[in-house]
Amino acid sequence: MPATGLTVAVTGPTGDLGIGIVDALQRSRSVTRIIGMARRPFDPADRGWKKAEYRQGDVTDRDSVRDLVKGADVVVHLAFVIVRAGEASRNLNVEGSRLVFEEAAKAGAERIVYASSVAAYGFHEENPDWLTEDVPARGSPEFPYSHQKAEVEEVLADVLRRRRRTVAYVFRPCIVAGPGARTMLHEMPYFRLGEAMPDAAKRLLQMMPVLKPVIPNPGVPFQLVHEEDVASAFAAAVRGRGEPGPYNLAGGGTLTLGDVADALGWYSLQVPKPITETTAEMVTRLPLLPDSVAWIHAIRKPVLMKTERARKELGWRPKHTSSAVLREMVEAERAEATDR
Repeated sequence: MPATGLTVAVTGPTGDLGIGIVDALQRSRSVTRIIGMARRPFDPADRGWKKAEYRQGDVTDRDSVRDLVKGADVVVHLAFVIVRAGEASRNLNVEGSRLVFEEAAKAGAERIVYASSVAAYGFHEENPDWLTEDVPARGSPEFPYSHQKAEVEEVLADVLRRRRRTVAYVFRPCIVAGPGARTMLHEMPYFRLGEAMPDAAKRLLQMMPVLKPVIPNPGVPFQLVHEEDVASAFAAAVRGRGEPGPYNLAGGGTLTLGDVADALGWYSLQVPKPITETTAEMVTRLPLLPDSVAWIHAIRKPVLMKTERARKELGWRPKHTSSAVLREMVEAERAEATDR
């Protein structure tokens, strides 16, 4: 039976994922207290979080982490540098995560709930067309975000082997989007394609009419998941529903950048597969590659996930399809542009 009267500690409560997850915990009858730690001050009352408290701190500071997790039944770990993940962020992403997991287990937390990513699987040619949780999370060494997400999962597994009283739920969402997280889509590999295209592809783009923006479309399918659906899965794990372990999260259906262009009212240009592969190979060989452009590696291999385990174990039913998430995100962007 799911637990009640829970105290939940959260790292990264004000990030793209954090706000939606704390909102869901705020509504949960099983949760009585939420402690959110962030480097920058925030007032929980500004968001209507009556159960939440603010703690200033950093996941790389052991004293801050120890103070955060003291007395917590569940620790939700979200703090992570995403788009610009690289060697400069490794201390926060990997070593900071290690600190959180170790201190949570030492403090006697019953559960750790960690936000990993589909990128943890890596973009390997031998991966199946549809990923299940049985596929190893190996990451892609040339893609720092992917590599670090997989490494953190290994760190968590090692901590759990030494601290067997604590269990963990590991969520691997696809691209998270929605009104509060729509910037995440623009930072993904498909939008970075134009930055790294060779001259031949750029000349094709330049031939298109200039009345509207043009998105190069390599035809690579991807999935979206709504931030609220991700939050509902986290809330189920916090309550202790289902078995611990890894869970894929994705909305129904798939999209390509052609669908994104249509939703925006822009043009799309179908880019031949050889050009996209050449681009990715070329980028792989570039020295001092900017971390944001490293997302280009993802176009070499689609990463599509099955979500049956979350549906069966957690009773997770996403309310939004990938297409619906895209429409809502575009509508929110247009509404904000009108207000500006």
